[in-house]
Amino acid sequence: MTRYLNKDTQVCISLAARPSNFGTRFHNFLYDAMDLDYLYKAFTTTDLAAAIGGVRALGFRGCAISMPFKEAVIPMVDELDASAAAINSVNTLVNTDGYLKAYNTDYIAIAKLLESYQVPTDKVFALRGSGGMAKAVAFALKNAGFKQGFIIATNEKTGKKLAEQSGYTYQPDMQGVEADVLINATPVGMSVGKEADSMAFTETEVEHAGVVFDVVALPAMTPLISYAKAQGKIVITGAEVFAIQAVEQFVLYTGIRPEQALFEKAAAYARAQ
Repeated sequence: MTRYLNKDTQVCISLAARPSNFGTRFHNFLYDAMDLDYLYKAFTTTDLAAAIGGVRALGFRGCAISMPFKEAVIPMVDELDASAAAINSVNTLVNTDGYLKAYNTDYIAIAKLLESYQVPTDKVFALRGSGGMAKAVAFALKNAGFKQGFIIATNEKTGKKLAEQSGYTYQPDMQGVEADVLINATPVGMSVGKEADSMAFTETEVEHAGVVFDVVALPAMTPLISYAKAQGKIVITGAEVFAIQAVEQFVLYTGIRPEQALFEKAAAYARAQ
């Protein structure tokens, strides 16, 4: 059935430093398949406060928040859901008559993936990064029961703070660290970025590990994931994170949860860009 935009069409957007088509393709595929009067569009901005003011003033139904805005947006919202308040990081805004409530569906997605891949909680992990996504990962690991882990971050201030908040050990680099679970929560390996061809961990570190998790969504096969897969490691991709968190956003925006088969079709469509 053909959908036509009209004055009642609900608009959802995303704000990111490097917008991609994944969310746009994913959400609009579901809107079309389920005949919902919604539209999704990706944006970037150099004025976050003005952009969030626009979401509120223009009545946009929802807004996905990506790097580097996940913490900066917090003072601009009316309420933090428990999922966002627990880690002081936001990736989703829902606008109800000008009232903005913030959520973090990244945390939900990461927790589900750790469980579905049955990542052993008695193993030592190394998490590279200390931003909003790293927070979601660290607290998902903590709540999953991981006892030993390292927060690896070049930013000493944010790295130490995240380590203290989550109960793990801070280190500026991987010197002396042997981890069976490696997780990248930095932009290293992201397409079109200055480190698109780089790996967040060395080949030796990957070879020592059993599980490699890269939260970078585009490309799904980052240099880190490609190398780890070639070494026969268990790999978890950022595309998987993105798809799960996106469907949780979809539910928050529309109040409807798509069937699993339809979700999988939407995720496959979004990845095939």
